[in-house]
Amino acid sequence: MKNIFGRIWAGWGLIWFIVTMLLFMIPFIIVYYQAEPGRTRHFIFVSRLWMGIYMPLIGCPVSIRGKENFAPGENYIVICNHNAFIDVPVSSPGIPGGNKTIAKAELAKTPIFGMLYKMGSVLVDRNSEASRRESFTSMKNILGMGLHMCIYPEGTRNRSNQPLKAFHDGAFRLAIATGKPLMPSLIFNSRKVMPEKPVFSLFPHRMSMHFLPPVKINEGDSVESLKEKLFGIMSAYYEKQTL
Repeated sequence: MKNIFGRIWAGWGLIWFIVTMLLFMIPFIIVYYQAEPGRTRHFIFVSRLWMGIYMPLIGCPVSIRGKENFAPGENYIVICNHNAFIDVPVSSPGIPGGNKTIAKAELAKTPIFGMLYKMGSVLVDRNSEASRRESFTSMKNILGMGLHMCIYPEGTRNRSNQPLKAFHDGAFRLAIATGKPLMPSLIFNSRKVMPEKPVFSLFPHRMSMHFLPPVKINEGDSVESLKEKLFGIMSAYYEKQTL
C-alpha cells in the first residue's frame, strides 16, 4: 500500500509542478531577457515564490536554519549534501540571495523546464573535459558577479547507507582559486520524500536546510585539507541532528 500511495502522490506532485510552473512562466520569461547578475537574482526570487507554493502543496514544507551565517555583501561557495532530486528545488530557493547550481547538462534539453534549468545552473557535461574546464571558468565568473555558487561535492546522489559519500575536488579547487569562503549546508529528509525505490515515488514529509558557519580559505590550505575539514564538519553535524 505504501508503494501505491507513493506513486499516486508522485503523480499529484508532477501535476502541481507543471501547473505551478506554467503559472509563473510570464515572470520567468521577463527575467530570462534581463542581464546578469540581475537575471539570476530575479530568477531566484521568482523561484522562491514558486517553491513557497509548490512544496506545501505536495506536503513538503521547508524550513531554513542558519541564514544569519550569510554576511551582508559577501558571497559564498555553498556546498550541500545530495540524496534526491528534490534537493534542487530546496537548495536554490533556500540560499539567501542570487545563486547558481552546478548541474548536469542533459536536463537542459527538457521542453519549457529546460529554460528554467539553464537560468538557475552552470551546466556541465561530465563526460567532456572541455565542458568541465568551461564550467570551472563559468563558476569563477558567477562568484565574480557577487552571486553564490551552490555545489554538491558528492558529485551525484548519495545512494550509500552513510550520511555523506566521499567529496570530489571541484568545490575546493574553486575556493582556493577564488578565495571565496565555503558555506557548508545540509538538507534533511530528502530520502523520506523521494526514496530511490520504488521508482517514481513521492511522500509528504517536512524538510529542512541548515546553513553552518562559513569556512574561510587560508594561505596553505589545500584541496585535500579543505575536503577533509568540510567533510568532518558536515558529517558531525548531520549525525548530531539525526541521533
